[in-house]
Amino acid sequence: MPRSVLLLAAFALCCLACERKSPPPTAPETPTAQPRASSEQGPIVIGTLGSLTGSEASFGTVVRDGIQFAVDEVNAAGGVKGRKVELRSYDTQGKIEESVAAAKRLLTQDKVVLILGDVTSSGSLAIADAVQAARVPMVTPSSTHPDVTKKGDFVFRTCFIDPFQGGAMARFARDNLELDRVAVLHDSKNASSLGLSDTFTAAFKKLGGTVVAVESYSKGDTDYRAPLLAVKRAKPQALYLPGFYSEVGIIARQARELGLTQPLLGGDGWDSARLFELAGGALEGSYFSSHYAMDNPAPELRRFASAFQARYGRTPEAASALGYDAAKVSLAAIERAESLSGPAIRDALARTKDFPAATGNLTLDADRNPVKPAVILTIREGQARFAAAVTP
Repeated sequence: MPRSVLLLAAFALCCLACERKSPPPTAPETPTAQPRASSEQGPIVIGTLGSLTGSEASFGTVVRDGIQFAVDEVNAAGGVKGRKVELRSYDTQGKIEESVAAAKRLLTQDKVVLILGDVTSSGSLAIADAVQAARVPMVTPSSTHPDVTKKGDFVFRTCFIDPFQGGAMARFARDNLELDRVAVLHDSKNASSLGLSDTFTAAFKKLGGTVVAVESYSKGDTDYRAPLLAVKRAKPQALYLPGFYSEVGIIARQARELGLTQPLLGGDGWDSARLFELAGGALEGSYFSSHYAMDNPAPELRRFASAFQARYGRTPEAASALGYDAAKVSLAAIERAESLSGPAIRDALARTKDFPAATGNLTLDADRNPVKPAVILTIREGQARFAAAVTP
């Protein structure tokens, strides 16, 4: 056979072999949602994120303790769907960018079936879009800004919202304290503080009161004398201060140093044992709204408080009760859900009604916000004591 024919035959065989080793290209697959890590056997994985270090650590850690306590309680009773629950917890340091990074890790790496958090409204607002897009339910224990659950139908909360809380304090200021003139000092960089400021101001005016001054500060400030002097010049009968304990305690001290003796009014961001350390006696005779009072005789609260104290050696703060309630409501929904898919858990959460929570029986409304009471606490002799209850 001529050499040229042999070469052509060899070339043909080589091409045929290459075709057999390299199958023809196919059309790209349509992207599908990744299965959650808990969709098979093994523990059911849920996640939480919040400030465990940084200026708001006292708030984030007590929420996390409440969540962990609930998970341990459920596991001791047999778990969920006959399986143990595993909690993955990440520290946001109170920073928005860390909240976003933690949520991404929970969704893409840990593949959790549900997220509890963030603990702050600003953090929850920052991660809600990603959670909604992933179709993984998120239940925040303590983010009170009304816009949080407006992000989508996979976003829930178990704490009351700012319009209710701000309105409750405005009603208490007018009806119980009989105040006519108040000033407001809010954190201009915190969504919850701004929301409470707006709703309190609107409600107080609607009830016939006058807001004589609205001043601001920024998270991380240490000298608040300039806005406090502006408040003093306005001569209010009280100052509404809807910030976090980490700033409120210092602001209270500086207010008293400047001769502002009026009572200070606040929201649930005050509720921390650290508040009294930072403020000393500067908050004596002041008031703040919160989610529960320790002297409430409700059976579920008494059971939770007793068990929590036995475990941690301290009285549970409101934030721990909120974390506990968020976890118990969520785990009960996972137990009821037809499967561990995000939509199935979401639907089970939406059906929550008359749940016996530590902070009061809880029903989730059509907007995925709880229908539940608020309490007003007064500070006497360095302790927060029940002053009044305000129902929706």
